[in-house]
Amino acid sequence: MAKKRPQTKAGRPQLTDGEVPVVGAREPCPCGSGRRYKACHGRAAAHAATELVQRPFEGLPGEGDWVALRELVPAATVELHLKSGLPEGVPSVTLATVLPMAWPALRRDDGSVLLGLQNDTPSGDISRDLADTLRRALEAEPGTPVQARRAPADGPRMQDLLDPEGAFEPVVHSGFEFWVPDPQNAAPEVAASLERANAAAIPTVKLTGVDAAYWCETPDKNHLRWVMPYPEEQLLDALARLHVAGGSSLGEGTRLVGSFRAHGLTVPVWDLPSAVTADDVEKPAAEFAERLATALASDEALTADERRARGGLTNRQVTLS
Repeated sequence: MAKKRPQTKAGRPQLTDGEVPVVGAREPCPCGSGRRYKACHGRAAAHAATELVQRPFEGLPGEGDWVALRELVPAATVELHLKSGLPEGVPSVTLATVLPMAWPALRRDDGSVLLGLQNDTPSGDISRDLADTLRRALEAEPGTPVQARRAPADGPRMQDLLDPEGAFEPVVHSGFEFWVPDPQNAAPEVAASLERANAAAIPTVKLTGVDAAYWCETPDKNHLRWVMPYPEEQLLDALARLHVAGGSSLGEGTRLVGSFRAHGLTVPVWDLPSAVTADDVEKPAAEFAERLATALASDEALTADERRARGGLTNRQVTLS
């Protein structure tokens, strides 16, 4: 039998963590340790890629709206405000729910930046992936899209790049005309793509009287989906109290039917009659917010009926992230 050859360390100089490039899992680690990448620096990279951040938008202005635009709203844009201000040659930075071809970001011909939110991300921290994409978009050549990649594990997050005092004011669109500067004179293939995207978009309106609540229209009935910032257990208790007391609806013919769980926040959902518009639900939603505040403040134990109502809400909860 042939003797095993003793392992020797590579003669090349050792690299620091920040200098180690990504290679195949079974290839020698570029740091020069003599081990495979997956057993050396790839171990930390794999951990960073899989570790899930439960509330990636926590600490950002408008956290509830970030969640809504990521999961619920078809077409919307928001002007972003950077801590360091806009770089020279970048007139604006705009967050968009989705971009053509599912691009992560686009540097337009005029230098402005569009950052896509509804994209698959390679790590468990959406905020870090978005920040990496945004930084690369700010430096991209005008007129080019930015491709996806795995963000460095020690890279900044959106919380590091955005002004915490900057307003976050989503503008909901009926379609995706914001993709192109002049939709009326778009090339035929672009016009066809816009037409297909617009046909698939569910009509959606953001309520003005309460935060992060979105009315939408579907063929059979309308809905209100409301992203709420409260701890999940406390919110479910409060919703159960209101349900038993007859205060969980938004008016005649409406019904609280369950909730989503998305990016660490809870999103109660109401069924609405098809005749109920976004304007119709503004006042009932504001009144519900007052009832909810009172229910959230209660520290009394749930009654048997309230516990049953809470169990029903929990059983109808769907996790989106």
